[in-house]
Amino acid sequence: MDNKTKKTREIYLAGGCFWGTEHFFKQIQGVVGTEVGYANGITENPTYEEVCTDTTRFAETVRIEYDPDVVGLRFLLEMYFKAIDPLSVNRQGHDVGTQYRTGIYYTDPQDIEVIEEVYAEEQARYSEPLAVEKQPLVSFYPAEQYHQNYLVKNPDGYCHLPLALFEFARKAKPRKD
Repeated sequence: MDNKTKKTREIYLAGGCFWGTEHFFKQIQGVVGTEVGYANGITENPTYEEVCTDTTRFAETVRIEYDPDVVGLRFLLEMYFKAIDPLSVNRQGHDVGTQYRTGIYYTDPQDIEVIEEVYAEEQARYSEPLAVEKQPLVSFYPAEQYHQNYLVKNPDGYCHLPLALFEFARKAKPRKD
């Protein structure tokens, strides 16, 4: 994905199994690219099998490239919170393990203000603390090719997200920040 030819931005979001999280964000107008991978772990070039051991500290994460002239970071984060259980620790749906934790990983320090605002708005809905990490992106390794666009290639494949959520994302009207 070439950020030099077009003014795009990126954010990295961990929302449980990356197959469904990627497919969800692909539905949103203004998202111009996605890539699933492993973020913020302690080894180099991990494999899926290694990440599943719970020893690498990686989170299954989706790199989201978006056009800020069409959709803003605030809107993407609001949509993200609709697709996760923000109170669940190391689990989303039936998927359990540290690789399924939730997290917002940023590369641009200017994003921190919006991340903090949306996070605080979401926190206000709950009496328990949110289990969503907010950290700078330290590392990201693309997942194996068979994981990329998995639900496009395997429409009946496993997904922890309800199908209605994809339709909701397709119909959502993006807002710019």
